[in-house]
Amino acid sequence: MLEAFQNFYPKELSGGKIENYCEPFVGGGAVFFDIVQKYPVKSALLCDNNEDLILTYLVIQKEVQTLIDQLDRLQDRYLKLNEEKRTAYYYKVREQFNQQKKSVNFNRFSMKWAERAAQIIFLNRTCFNGLFRFNSRGEFNVPQGRYKNPKILDAENLLKISKLLSIAEIQKADFREIKGRITENTFIYYDPPYRPLNQTSRFTAYSKNAFGDPEQIALAALFAELNQKGVKQMLSNSDPKNHNPEDHFFDELYSGFHISRVPARRSINSNGLKRKAINEIIVTSYPV
Repeated sequence: MLEAFQNFYPKELSGGKIENYCEPFVGGGAVFFDIVQKYPVKSALLCDNNEDLILTYLVIQKEVQTLIDQLDRLQDRYLKLNEEKRTAYYYKVREQFNQQKKSVNFNRFSMKWAERAAQIIFLNRTCFNGLFRFNSRGEFNVPQGRYKNPKILDAENLLKISKLLSIAEIQKADFREIKGRITENTFIYYDPPYRPLNQTSRFTAYSKNAFGDPEQIALAALFAELNQKGVKQMLSNSDPKNHNPEDHFFDELYSGFHISRVPARRSINSNGLKRKAINEIIVTSYPV
């Protein structure tokens, strides 16, 4: 979606009038990495409610070489194994990752975090479709993917990411917690867990915390409140009208703002024939 999103950035970015960037649901950070390489942004606030994701970003930012060394060892071991032994190794790492969670202090940076960050990148690069999913107990539960030669370590990319993250403050936080920290010359991009289009697509568990309609409504209230301060904001979400033309949930929730619909191709469906283009919505607090 990044190419489509680029058409919706506020024009003040290119003029240097926006110095700060905020992403309260940072996820893969694609928009942050795009913006920080193209525009003169001086600082960024990157947040997410998933503590393991934030741990990984902090390790990349602060201890990237230690992480590279850990991933190098994992990659070397994994690629030397045959298919059967790779499967056993994958589930062994996944089990260790889940069991060790209770002993991790997510509130205080530690060199021990590098091992956990390496595990999560390993799992992400070798699991089914690169899916990043946790169950209600906070356990990573994605099955193994089938790849002949997965690139578990991309040292060059990690070094570049570490450099780009140098301007960022990274923290585990609920989206509501950003309110008191946003200044007028900030651009915020919201990428919340998407509202399910139907019961079979009900997937909002990137973290153990559910994100339902009450959270979508609270997010819209924050959007409206920060708009009163003149903050430039952009949000993406699923379009309920793909399955029900009479579902006006987001049109009503963001009435008064600028709503656009753009085609998006889904890439996670296990059936490749069902990975068809459907609409997503983009909401901005400014005209585009």
